[in-house]
Amino acid sequence: MTGSAIPGESIDLQIADILRGVTYPLNKDALVDAAREAGASNEVLSMLDGLPEQDYADIDSVTKLIGSNFGPGLSI
Repeated sequence: MTGSAIPGESIDLQIADILRGVTYPLNKDALVDAAREAGASNEVLSMLDGLPEQDYADIDSVTKLIGSNFGPGLSI
């Protein structure tokens, strides 16, 4: 993970930093754990925790689902 100041960032930037800082493939639990370790906000943790239980091959596989569940998606 990078040493960025995640709590001061917007939701999209927090998620982008987290998704760029993990090694793929990974499952939802590993993604949520990485976000928690990075100090992500509770809102971001809730969004990631709401993702389906599955393995994610890359950033795109996560952002498509975040977009479908929470808005127009992220452009990372």
